[in-house]
Amino acid sequence: MIIDRPRPSRTLDYHLVLPAPGDPIGAGILVEEFTRQEDFCATGLQSASWTPGGGWWSSAALSLGLRADPAVLARVVPTGPAEAADAYRRLGGGELPSEVVLRTYFRDHQPIAVAAPLRLGPSRPPDGFSEQRVYRVLFAKDLRAEQVAALRRRWRTTGGGTAGSVADGRHDSGGARFSWHLRRVGHTLAWGLDVTALVRIGGADAVPAILADLTNLLRQHGLVTVTTERFA
Repeated sequence: MIIDRPRPSRTLDYHLVLPAPGDPIGAGILVEEFTRQEDFCATGLQSASWTPGGGWWSSAALSLGLRADPAVLARVVPTGPAEAADAYRRLGGGELPSEVVLRTYFRDHQPIAVAAPLRLGPSRPPDGFSEQRVYRVLFAKDLRAEQVAALRRRWRTTGGGTAGSVADGRHDSGGARFSWHLRRVGHTLAWGLDVTALVRIGGADAVPAILADLTNLLRQHGLVTVTTERFA
């Protein structure tokens, strides 16, 4: 079940960075925020990292680049603010700064190219809807079999999935109808969540909220968000 709310949370994305001997990043905390268009498409990434003895430093380019480095990515664990605060305290940082303060550590911004949505398939939405949108949320890292099984139970997926997907779901919320499919993409450890939103008049506000909920759920299962694109 997905929480139904009118707008997505502004909570930052937190990650633990596990230690590795000889690695310049070391152990610490990584805090990120995607900048987004009103329709939730990602336009850029900003971040700040903290390591014991090194303080806070900002490198959005490094943050985006780690998603393509399997060795570093294996050490990055998505987490929530409470777990990040606990790790920060245990590593000697004291109390984790508030999100207002954390955003002041974002000193640079890494743009993500945004293309105009392609018009795939029929130009007219089904009867009863004013608009059809198609999104893909890309994730790095991999899912274990038990994590996929947990998602299938959560989303009440039946059968073997649809069109190559491993888990499907549906939800109606705030004047919009959503369906989604989770599948592997590319030739590396990557996943794509394809989301179709059928929107009634006045129902567009539900779209970013549901996309945020789905993204956060997959982060809770260990995936690292790469970007959010819109195809239609």
